[in-house]
Amino acid sequence: MKVDLRTATFNVPPQEILTRDSVTVSVDAVVYSRVYNPVISVTNVKDTQYATQLLAQTTLRNILGTKSLQEILCDREIIAQSMQGHLDEGTEPWGVKVERVEIKDVRLPQSMQRSMAAEAEASREARAKVIAAEGEQKASRQLKEAADIIAQSPIALQLRYLQTLTHISAEKNSTIIFPIPIELLSLIKR
Repeated sequence: MKVDLRTATFNVPPQEILTRDSVTVSVDAVVYSRVYNPVISVTNVKDTQYATQLLAQTTLRNILGTKSLQEILCDREIIAQSMQGHLDEGTEPWGVKVERVEIKDVRLPQSMQRSMAAEAEASREARAKVIAAEGEQKASRQLKEAADIIAQSPIALQLRYLQTLTHISAEKNSTIIFPIPIELLSLIKR
């Protein structure tokens, strides 16, 4: 019997997996393996390639079933190494060495993708509101400080009044301004 000692690859078909946090995902992988002991591979198992494929499918389901969605999305390399170790341990009695495992794709259901997008949008909006509120708070503090300074010096109010008139007149608009003497405003206050 002839045994191919070259590295063989196969796709692990997409597996529907329920994660630890009860999310259904579809995950597929690629496994790279080779026969390192042809005598054992012929005498201990009928079809090493098929047996390795089935073991890869069950190992993928078993390992990912213990992980949360966050772990699956973030720790692909660690999951692939763990899967490689489990597969290598399982195929060693068959004379097969699993050289590498790669997680190809993690597909989420459409409803989950929509809810994650909505959550991200809500988070961005909340951050924007916090930033706007902080800006309003800083602006109100500065306005209060400006009002305190103007209140201490009566001439400062007059200068600010003239500055505002200059600013309005510089704009080419149809605003009509009726200047009122500041002294009149102080009489109204009393």
